[in-house]
Amino acid sequence: MVCLNPRLRKQRARKREDLLAETERVLSEIARAAARRRPGPNNRDRIHTAIGNKANCWKVRRHFEIEVCDDGMTWSRNQASINAEARLDGIYVIRTSLTCEDIDAEQTVEAYKRLARIERAFRCIKTTRLEVRPTFVYNENRVRAHVFLCMLAWYLEWHMRRCLAPLLLEDSERQGTQAKRTSPVAKAERSDSAKANAQRKRTPDGLPVHSMTSLLADLATLTLNEVTLPGQDDSAFLMTAKPTALQRRAFELLGVRNETRVYSNLTG
Repeated sequence: MVCLNPRLRKQRARKREDLLAETERVLSEIARAAARRRPGPNNRDRIHTAIGNKANCWKVRRHFEIEVCDDGMTWSRNQASINAEARLDGIYVIRTSLTCEDIDAEQTVEAYKRLARIERAFRCIKTTRLEVRPTFVYNENRVRAHVFLCMLAWYLEWHMRRCLAPLLLEDSERQGTQAKRTSPVAKAERSDSAKANAQRKRTPDGLPVHSMTSLLADLATLTLNEVTLPGQDDSAFLMTAKPTALQRRAFELLGVRNETRVYSNLTG
């Protein structure tokens, strides 16, 4: 199926015009420099070299017709080439092996756009928090186990994001916002609550809004301490730090009702 995104069409048309104008500026500089030199084959060769090095920096050289001679150069836009490219602005093709009975056009576009979430997941696994490389193992089974654990960690984070959405700079009302869209190819709009959180930097409860990285860093400050009374070495006991309001809310959203009991269980 062929999809047309009007917003993307306008964006690419504007960007192409900017690149064409910038290329014309570079060509003007090359022409002025050639006009100051003595006419001849050497001047023509230097013009060709300059065009090859500078005129295609923005990949729109194909839209110009350039004539070079011994005493300078002239150029003009190839409007036919520009118009041919402009006809495809904002258009992309999606192919699926499913039948129309299995999935309709709108569902296909939605599924295609959801691939961006998979790309973000791989980026997180490779570069941000999980960092699948380097593995420091060489046995095939251990490498597979390492990658599996990274995938499992991302799956756990995905569930945590869904639970912690009210505290994050993420939209927790995606289904509602998708229902407001007039077309599946249109840009996804954020819900009113997500916009309010991003603007105020606070949740309706007055808690600070976090990214997933900063929220995990904040939760990491909740510690389990081994306490020993002065002069009584045999009186050691474990005590959890008092959670902040943000930490308590995060544990509530995760379904952890009693933080002390959880940490006691972890210590046996």
